[in-house]
Amino acid sequence: MSDDKKPAVAPWQVVESKDTYRDEWLALRSDTVRLPNGRILSPFHIVELPNWVNVIALTRDRKVLLIEEYRHGARQTVLELPSGVINGTSEPPAAAIKRELLEETGFASEDWHDLGSFFANPARQTNRVHSFVALDAHKVAEPSPDEGEVLLAHEMPWRDFLAELESGRLELQGFHLAALWMLRSYIARSADPRLAALLA
Repeated sequence: MSDDKKPAVAPWQVVESKDTYRDEWLALRSDTVRLPNGRILSPFHIVELPNWVNVIALTRDRKVLLIEEYRHGARQTVLELPSGVINGTSEPPAAAIKRELLEETGFASEDWHDLGSFFANPARQTNRVHSFVALDAHKVAEPSPDEGEVLLAHEMPWRDFLAELESGRLELQGFHLAALWMLRSYIARSADPRLAALLA
């Protein structure tokens, strides 16, 4: 749908809105809404979350940086791309992911590319996910994760990483799979031979 066309489905009207729960991590908002057909839904719960960031960080010898961490929602230890939360409304997404990469892996990069952003879950959540690729990442410090994080950084050759994904032996969360798709689209528009080599 182009920007100059109005959507065919009208937005819901908020009749009433109240905070059900709120802390530093999330807020649960309970709305009463009127649908375009006149039907009333009450309550319709919305989860307000901060925006998130993630990065496909590649070293000079084309290894991808991964984080091994226990995720209590899934109740299992998983491998993920470096990622995290944007602090407040004043921290730019690029600054947030540079901070997260350094904290989680001790790596930094001077060559960043913005892949774009998307809604995490527009049905129930308010936040967006911002994805990046960082080239020529190199270690500059020891990892310094937050107090609530116990994690281990890994370097995996890019080809092995793709093979593990394609075979199903490595299972990434959906947002990180989306970042890889966005990387593929970005490479198609880029003239950078280092990026093109990732698809060769």
